Amino acid sequence: MKKSNTPSGDSAGKSSGNKRTSEKTFRSGKGKIQKPENTPAATKSEYKGRGKNQKPIYGEAEAREPKKKRFQKPYSPIKKSGKPGKKIKTETQPEYDLSAIQKQAPKETEAIRLNKYIANAGVCSRREADTLIEKGEITVNGQVVTELGFKVSRKDKVTCRGKSIRPEKPVYLLLNKPKDFITTTDDPLERKTVMHLVEGACEERLFPVGRLDRNTTGLLLFTNDGELSARLTHPAYEIKKIYQVTLDKPIAKNDVDAIREGVTLEDGPTQVDDLQVLSLDKTILGLEIHSGKNRIVRRIFAHFGYEVIALDRVTFAGLSKKDIPRGKYRFLNEREVINLKFMNKGKNKKRLK
Repeated sequence: MKKSNTPSGDSAGKSSGNKRTSEKTFRSGKGKIQKPENTPAATKSEYKGRGKNQKPIYGEAEAREPKKKRFQKPYSPIKKSGKPGKKIKTETQPEYDLSAIQKQAPKETEAIRLNKYIANAGVCSRREADTLIEKGEITVNGQVVTELGFKVSRKDKVTCRGKSIRPEKPVYLLLNKPKDFITTTDDPLERKTVMHLVEGACEERLFPVGRLDRNTTGLLLFTNDGELSARLTHPAYEIKKIYQVTLDKPIAKNDVDAIREGVTLEDGPTQVDDLQVLSLDKTILGLEIHSGKNRIVRRIFAHFGYEVIALDRVTFAGLSKKDIPRGKYRFLNEREVINLKFMNKGKNKKRLK
């Protein structure tokens, strides 16, 4: 490793500052760091009247375009050779033609399949609704319905297990979860739950999509759309998440390589999409994974003898926590919702409706 020409005191100060900047930027979901823009560039006179594509005379400063945002050298991902490796790219949502998609949506007055009606009411997914119908737990206008293709409209009275249900306006809310909150809609021990953080956000009944451990921070999606929730949590759709992981000790190169290759735990094999070392002391890492198994990130590192002392989800399904302070939330816009519904549709052959 080349020695820096900067005095040790300045170097230490810069390293410390860079580390804080790296952590803050990674948590924001950007995944990159912008270098200071105070580097002087060559002036026009330094080119001696030559074309802008010509190189300056030896000894003159070379004019350069502003560099794109990137990890600064001390916090570049580290490869086997010790040289900077590739960066974890924050997954962005693909964009679709909103006007074309909106034309496909059924009108309010049109009859829809009973299982879709149940899913739109936030009860469960369509597949689970089919099971309820087959078991005779759904009634329409007082009559038990067991036909899977049965259609209803908004004027019909539908009940599920004796309770009246009705499709609600779909709501999609993104929370930046703090520590010490349980991911559940109700806790018999009366501990703080994530529902306290979104209380009063809307009139509709919301529930979290998936879960985060009590001491895990970061993005958590809430909705009353049972169909979308089921798709986002189903393993077949491989919804990707990116975490910033802080370990209790530096991680070894061979362990990094082993995790990248995939890990077999007590509940079966788990594939990691990407793993990068983000800090010089090798205790802060970026992990990209699509598995939704319980406490999967902590269990992966525990398998190799490491304790995760801080875990922060910085992206979920292409959504970033940018501009969402810890403990706060925002509603998704129309384009974000459409993108979620069409995410990975090519892999699964079925489009969310």
